[in-house]
Amino acid sequence: MSEVTEATGLPDVARRTAGATRITVVFAVLVAALAVLAVVSACLGQVPTSPAEVVGSLLHSIGLEIGPLPAHPAGEVTLWEVRFPRVVLAMLVGAALGCSGALLQGIFANPLAEPGVIGVSSGAAVGASAVIVLGGAFTAGWALAGAAMLSGLVTTALVYALSRSNGRTEVVTVILTGVAVNALAGGLIALFTFVANPAARDQIVFWQLGSLGGATWDIVSIVAPLTVAGVIASILIAPKLDLLALGESVAHHLGVGVERVRQVSIVVVAVLVSAAVAFTGIIMFVGLVVPHLMRLALGPAHRVLVCASALGGALVLLAADLGARTLVPNADLPLGMLTSLIGGPVFFWMLRRTRAKQGGWA
Repeated sequence: MSEVTEATGLPDVARRTAGATRITVVFAVLVAALAVLAVVSACLGQVPTSPAEVVGSLLHSIGLEIGPLPAHPAGEVTLWEVRFPRVVLAMLVGAALGCSGALLQGIFANPLAEPGVIGVSSGAAVGASAVIVLGGAFTAGWALAGAAMLSGLVTTALVYALSRSNGRTEVVTVILTGVAVNALAGGLIALFTFVANPAARDQIVFWQLGSLGGATWDIVSIVAPLTVAGVIASILIAPKLDLLALGESVAHHLGVGVERVRQVSIVVVAVLVSAAVAFTGIIMFVGLVVPHLMRLALGPAHRVLVCASALGGALVLLAADLGARTLVPNADLPLGMLTSLIGGPVFFWMLRRTRAKQGGWA
């Protein structure tokens, strides 16, 4: 009996060990790549700065007098007032989009759900645009983020409600509903653009293009707590999403309140998307592509997937922002344009792949 047990148990142990090793390697690569890319991003710009000077400035800021400070007279100010806020904001927004994509794909049980595709990002932008046009002095700080959050929550709830049919959420219905919501949101944004004054009109155009050019520490201080709270909540919800993946009836019999989980997830997604959209504009496809790639690398376990998607989203958006700053000399390309040009073809590939699998998970 012991020989049979050992013979049947060893493959399972080997599989678990291999899975744990793969997870460790992927997370180590993500963290290392993110750290290296953050330093590289902080180096590049009109004021010359070396990687050693960037690291030295960071170490000096925490009381460790190790490494050189920037030799350029404006180097220290440039790092702390321009580049570091932009790097941190890129990582926060990317993490929010990646995490929200993983969460939406879990609650809708399909790999094509994403804040931008199903209209959540554009819905949140409508709320922010309304505040820009109508809010006057209240267009800064938490009012702008709050308007985006409320509008994103309403949009997500609307898409969820309209996507339900006979107690199920159909992939095609989600996508078609998202198309309709995006069209409606686009019309409202166009209306706000038409009635806005020139300054507000320029700010609304910023939404449609997407950019991290306005990053400041004040903005980071608003986005950071929303993103951190959303990611933590997503990690706490993740085990229930694993049970939900077994099917609604099975999850219900295992004690999961399916509708309650989805409602809470909707709120969390709205918080994450509002954090991403409120100050950077509409950035598409990060929440679609990153969770899909992480699922291919790590499998469907949502606690691992949510964390990996947050790290992967931060890495992808930081890389995209680096490209926006450097691809054209002395120009800052629209970030949303770059993510759409890359994410669009990937989305078509995913759509065809999903159709071939008859709606199954990648």
